[in-house]
Amino acid sequence: MEELIEKREDTEVAEPTGRRSFVMAMFAVCGSVVAALLAVPLFRFATFPLRKTESETEWSDVGLVSEFTSLTAPVAKTITLERRDAWQTTSSQTAVYVLPAKNGELRVLSPICPHLGCSVQWQDAQNKFICPCHSGSFTAEGERLGGPPPRSMDALEAKVEDGTLKVRYQYFRQLVSNKEPMA
Repeated sequence: MEELIEKREDTEVAEPTGRRSFVMAMFAVCGSVVAALLAVPLFRFATFPLRKTESETEWSDVGLVSEFTSLTAPVAKTITLERRDAWQTTSSQTAVYVLPAKNGELRVLSPICPHLGCSVQWQDAQNKFICPCHSGSFTAEGERLGGPPPRSMDALEAKVEDGTLKVRYQYFRQLVSNKEPMA
């Protein structure tokens, strides 16, 4: 009789356990699917900076071309830089130097010294650019004259669109002899 009771208990326990394990397995599968569906976007969000391709720098207005047609020396102009990420736009201002037209094209230079990133200033009386920090000097065209800067001033990409001079502002690495854009 005891054997029957034990068999009956084993049989009763075995059936619900089979159903119970099936239901638990289904919950595990469904939970795994939901976890995967949530994990993929979270993983993509977390690794976005690593996967991001460099976007082009926006073009900034420098001024009307007619303002620069009679230039005899470089002139400093303030431009507004706009940086856009997914939903936010931030603005900052910086200066650039516009050079008199040679061969009919205006040139734009970065005011940042390629030595240590100081601000280069145009000295009208001396007819050259001077970096006051370490006595670096450059010609009116931005070519290196002397001092510690390893290269000439950095020319920026410029274009004329609808009568307006536009520039694509970039930062460049300091202390290197060739012009290397920074990301």
